[in-house]
Amino acid sequence: MSSAAQTESGSGRRTGPWTYLKRWMGRLTGTSPARAAMLIFGVTIAVFASLLMMPWATASGSSAAFHEALFVATSAVTVTGLTPVNTADHWSFAGELVILIGIQVGGLGIITIAALLAISVTRNLGLRTRLVAQEGGISTGSMGETGQVIRTVVICSAVVEALLMLVMIPRFIQINGDVASGLWDGTFYAISAFNNAGFVAHSEGLAGFDNDPVIIWTIMIGVFLGSLGFPVLFMLWRNRWHVRRWSLHTKLTLEVTLLLMVIGAVLYGVMEWSNSATIGEMTLGEKLQNSLFASVNMRSGGFSVVESNMQNAETMLISDALMFAGGGSASTAGGIKVTTIAVIWLAFLAEARGDAESTAHGRTIPPSAVRVAVSVVAMGATLVLISTVWLMYITGLDMGRPLYESISAFATVGLTSGLTEDLPPEGLYVLAALMFAGRVGIITFAASLTVRQRSRVRYRYPEGRPMIG
Repeated sequence: MSSAAQTESGSGRRTGPWTYLKRWMGRLTGTSPARAAMLIFGVTIAVFASLLMMPWATASGSSAAFHEALFVATSAVTVTGLTPVNTADHWSFAGELVILIGIQVGGLGIITIAALLAISVTRNLGLRTRLVAQEGGISTGSMGETGQVIRTVVICSAVVEALLMLVMIPRFIQINGDVASGLWDGTFYAISAFNNAGFVAHSEGLAGFDNDPVIIWTIMIGVFLGSLGFPVLFMLWRNRWHVRRWSLHTKLTLEVTLLLMVIGAVLYGVMEWSNSATIGEMTLGEKLQNSLFASVNMRSGGFSVVESNMQNAETMLISDALMFAGGGSASTAGGIKVTTIAVIWLAFLAEARGDAESTAHGRTIPPSAVRVAVSVVAMGATLVLISTVWLMYITGLDMGRPLYESISAFATVGLTSGLTEDLPPEGLYVLAALMFAGRVGIITFAASLTVRQRSRVRYRYPEGRPMIG
């Protein structure tokens, strides 16, 4: 029997490298879905880095340096937006197209791709894979809805991005006076905005569009929708404005998102009102518009009409806090997520009131959710601390700019104090690792905590109460 027709004994199925690969992936996704997701995520970054190192990817026609290609690929796939080079000047059209595809792949989520791979290999998701899929935003809580929500993720992304394109492409054609460039710019910014990537297709960024309400508001709406998360968008699409039918997750996400957006806009406007380097010379309407734009993008979008290092120190500190907070769970936004903040705040209120349990909207928040939220914050703060100290050591700078850059990388925001473009290769590797950890690490970390929870306790130690506070 020839190797081409070799079959398994009694099964009639062909064997070969692809069969063994499918079996291995099936075992990996079934026993360790978090590890599988991280592996696929890493391989995807490596593929895009390899493409960006091709001579045709750069404007000069020479191969990009490895650290630059790896950093930009990581930034694109993690939908961050930090880059050590000017995207419009350094990369060719083919290179920008590679970056745009990387943004789209990262926005849809490598966890989603891992779940799709698990479905194609095993034809059925195991419990652990479903749990990770749920944490990654492809489940709305019902384990049986995974396949449906995967389709919803793709359809939702396509619909929203298409609507953004319908607004921006005609506007860019009018601005550029050219159909081809207008089509490209509108497509690029639509995908970059909805995926909260923050990449720009112009050498000067958005500085030339700070007074254009069509561009500013369309990008702002795209960033806002992308930061809500696919479970929230799915819930809103299914139940429309029937608030009573919304899940607790949807309610908390919208409440905290809107609260942070308003607070951020007010604080930014007050602190930068007279700063001539930012919004000080603008009209009243432009100041209000750009304050709201800055607030929305501080939490994940990464777009900016002014340079962050021109802001007051107080504004940059507020930006640090908003970036660390991030957007909604299972969204294209990063950070510790707004629901994490909500859970911790509700636990604080319950403790202050002397309540045994924390509640919201007629629902009880389980202690396990509080523990996971605290663990996520602790993990994020630890990663940011390590990166900040490391960058301070590499650059010899004070804490301000390294902290800003570290939080921006961890929260996959993309705002920069100008430090990224000045970093040596070892500094770029630090931020690239932080972007990877911030995008996939928090999701898999939270999922692993969920999987490891044990409902049965065979024995229990006597209580010990250390002094707190």
